[in-house]
Amino acid sequence: MKTTSMGLAAAAGGGYVAASASGSSTESSGSAGSYPSVVEENDTLPQERAWGDGPFGNELPYTSQRMPVIARNCVATSQPLAAQAGLEMLRLGGNAADAAVATAAALTVVEPTANGIGGDNFALLWMKDSAGNAKLHGLNASGRSPMALDREAYAGLDSVPRYDWRAVTTPGAVSGWVATIERFGSLPLETVLAPAIRYAREGYLVSPGVAGSWANASRYYRGQPKFEGWQQTFAPTGAAPQPGMLFASEGHARTLELVAASNGREFYEGEIAAAIDAESRTHGGTLRLADLKAHSARWVDPISMDYKGWRLHEIPPNGQGITALMALGMLRRFDLAGMDVDSPAWMHLQIEAMKLAFADAHQHIADPEHMRVSVEDLLSDGYLDERSKLIDPNKASTASYGEPKDGGTVLLTTADAQGNMVSFIQSNYTGFGSGMVIPGYGVAMHNRGGNFSLEPGHANEIAPGKLPYHTIIPGFVTHEGKPGMAFGVMGGFMQPQGHAQVVVRMGDHGQNPQAALDAPRWQVERNGRVMIEPGVESLTDACV
Repeated sequence: MKTTSMGLAAAAGGGYVAASASGSSTESSGSAGSYPSVVEENDTLPQERAWGDGPFGNELPYTSQRMPVIARNCVATSQPLAAQAGLEMLRLGGNAADAAVATAAALTVVEPTANGIGGDNFALLWMKDSAGNAKLHGLNASGRSPMALDREAYAGLDSVPRYDWRAVTTPGAVSGWVATIERFGSLPLETVLAPAIRYAREGYLVSPGVAGSWANASRYYRGQPKFEGWQQTFAPTGAAPQPGMLFASEGHARTLELVAASNGREFYEGEIAAAIDAESRTHGGTLRLADLKAHSARWVDPISMDYKGWRLHEIPPNGQGITALMALGMLRRFDLAGMDVDSPAWMHLQIEAMKLAFADAHQHIADPEHMRVSVEDLLSDGYLDERSKLIDPNKASTASYGEPKDGGTVLLTTADAQGNMVSFIQSNYTGFGSGMVIPGYGVAMHNRGGNFSLEPGHANEIAPGKLPYHTIIPGFVTHEGKPGMAFGVMGGFMQPQGHAQVVVRMGDHGQNPQAALDAPRWQVERNGRVMIEPGVESLTDACV
């Protein structure tokens, strides 16, 4: 099984810890207002791989390629240049929200294989107001399907075609940046987007991992006129860039400049919006200027579940974060703390709970205006009690959904010296998304509509003006009412599974964030097959 990426910024003692499974962490130990010409060296940890005396243990028992980075200001993400963009905002006196948007915008440039300006994003933000009072805020910047969508265009299909305008929904990423800066930012949007614009215009050296994903993706986006925009933008020489090659995109830079100068209006009602409308019409799409004008990001109240003193917070549907909460709610009925960590029996209970949670998620999660059961019902003690009784400690099951009674993604986290913390996730869904790219603007349109169901009568059935089931979910954990960590996972349906596994390790076994990320993970696939990362076999003599 390929390792799934995960990152977090966690409060620990007097500073922050940036822990990452396969990403990049950057820190500054200077004050928020300082702008040193040289980045300070990271605080290093003793070679016995133990740290901290906070609410979690200090052992690091798993083989890892990383050590925790301890700092008062930090940014953790999958690409070093993007992390530096966020850290630049902190050095300019910005806060965690400014750093998050700068990092997210930079990622659309330096890691276009996983996200883009034409995608969606979500965020959980622990932010202090002017009086110093802190609160967790949820942001849903996902977009709806086109109002002109024709259901007959999907007749006879088993699923929504992913590499096609039929999978394109209104892109919400830009609205998420704008909403975050308007509500919590301390720097102007022009300043926050400046590093991303610089990377796009002057170019950046393509990293090996991104180059590999780029080459793989190029196989899908060729041979048809509808992919000409992708070829012109992302393979102007006729091939994907090689590792170490300098890649620049003037169209991407100009789009970001228009977004910054207009506070996003050019994207949703101006020049860029008109170009999106025209390209959609050219290739038979139904996304229109009216859809873009009607879009807005939405502030939502997070939902949560307490697990052994650690409270996991998620964005409510249309996101799939409730899946992790349901699994944890079922697992509270079992004594995982009394079992051997990493043992087959220990993993089995979690896998079975997650299978049941996903069965419900795939049946019930949809646009909240179309859900037939409520979030409260799915998280009720009575319902989770009944679901947990279906878990056989000695046997794997084939999970089916229940009926409650009435009653290609990038993840970044930021933290600043003032105690603000942000978990921000952004995606085009599959790699570059639909492959539909707006010529001259560098906007790769996502294919999030591929998550709609074509089953007649399903809560998530595709229809005009509807939000799709969304896989990308930011994560946030509090402990005794205080911020514990902003974190998340990249990897489609792995995301709620990763959230739950980290919380179980911390809640039942007192593992610290780095240890929880280092540990081998399991993943339940849609067909019920379970994938397990390498390393599990070395932790137990029992058969897995």
